[in-house]
Amino acid sequence: MQPASAAYYIFVASVFFAYWLASGNRLARLGVILLANYFFCARFGLFYVLLLPACSSADYLVGLGLMRLQDQRLRRCLLGMSIGLNLALLIGSRHMPWFLPKGSGAQTWEWLFPLGLSFYVFQALTYTMDLYRRDGEGTGSLLAHLAAVSFFPTLQAGPITRVCELVKQMEAAPALTRIAGGRAFFLIGLGLLKKFLIADYLADNFVNRVFDTPKLYSGAEALLAVYAYSVQLYFDFSGYTDIARGTALLLGIRLPLNFDRPYLAANPQEFWRRWHITFSNWLRDYLYFSLPGKRGKLMPYLNLVITMVLGGLWHGVTGTFAVWGLLHGLALAAARRWQITHRRTGSPAAWSRPLRVFATYQFVCLTWIFFRASSLSNAADLLGRIGSLSFGLENVTPLLLGILLAAVAAHCVPKELYARAMDSFAASPSWVHAGGLLLVAAAIGLLGGHANTPFVYSRF
Repeated sequence: MQPASAAYYIFVASVFFAYWLASGNRLARLGVILLANYFFCARFGLFYVLLLPACSSADYLVGLGLMRLQDQRLRRCLLGMSIGLNLALLIGSRHMPWFLPKGSGAQTWEWLFPLGLSFYVFQALTYTMDLYRRDGEGTGSLLAHLAAVSFFPTLQAGPITRVCELVKQMEAAPALTRIAGGRAFFLIGLGLLKKFLIADYLADNFVNRVFDTPKLYSGAEALLAVYAYSVQLYFDFSGYTDIARGTALLLGIRLPLNFDRPYLAANPQEFWRRWHITFSNWLRDYLYFSLPGKRGKLMPYLNLVITMVLGGLWHGVTGTFAVWGLLHGLALAAARRWQITHRRTGSPAAWSRPLRVFATYQFVCLTWIFFRASSLSNAADLLGRIGSLSFGLENVTPLLLGILLAAVAAHCVPKELYARAMDSFAASPSWVHAGGLLLVAAAIGLLGGHANTPFVYSRF
């Protein structure tokens, strides 16, 4: 059940009415969320309805121990159990066919796990690691923990939300105003427009074709396809995040921001403070800070590289993702070294920011080649076509170019203008909200096609 499908919104509407009918009773509303979570999982496979409660209950018991025990050795053992369980779940759900002999049921195992559990694992580990570090307050309610750790809007592709924060929101008495509902509809409508009218159009009509067979296109078209992929990926993933945040807001729950105009970043560090914010925060807080040697001369830089390589391999244990992570790790290490050595010279001149933004974007697009390519040889073929410097735009239609330019302009909209647009829509009468959603549906029906293409990050 994809968040871009009609079935998803029928499901959300059913959850919405059941939740608010039960909102006056804490146990009842938590029960509605939990049933919604497991129904959502069951749509991908009944196996999840057995697996997730078992793993979540184990983490809940670990959390109880971490809250009550003072002995540090026992607490470390409990945390190790949680990390081991969740890593086993992550590896098993994504890579178990590697460990099975050929012809021994690998395809059956893949069928059991059509829903990736990466984001569930990341979210589950925030709970036990926060309790171990005493950075969050746990819960004595198994129901609240189960409801929060597998919260269905975040299950496929985030945003990764600290379970302690989700539990706190779910246990508090909820409230939904017309303005909050308007914000939710604004986010959902915007997410659908991003997905159907921009991301899917660019992917289906240009990006996929060039990346699949780069030798059939000119160097200029190959380069344009890289830029188009950067736009496609941003609008696809940020569109999912908008839908997830809007869905949660309909239940009175606020999820964290995940994107902040990332292609306007002026250096690699700023890019990662703007792109997939909850993932980069997770890597920083739970992986980078856990590595040894933070005070050495070399280790902080090496740890940055290790963190990003592991972040790349999380997307897939392939050479392309390893190169993508390595390039970002080296860039972050170089940026940190430059900032330390130039600390006394002050901040860069304001006039240089456009140049730094341009350079950072070119680097990010270079790395996206490895992120998108099906193999290192495919990446080399695409780089070879770009390096040929051949010019020809026969496969670039005016509509494609217009959508690409409109998307770039939308990405660069000032945050203040975006906030005013949301506030204005949210403050409008309910009939305006309904009319806006009908216009979104009409636009998608007329211009966006009818294919239900999964979101890019739902496969991770």
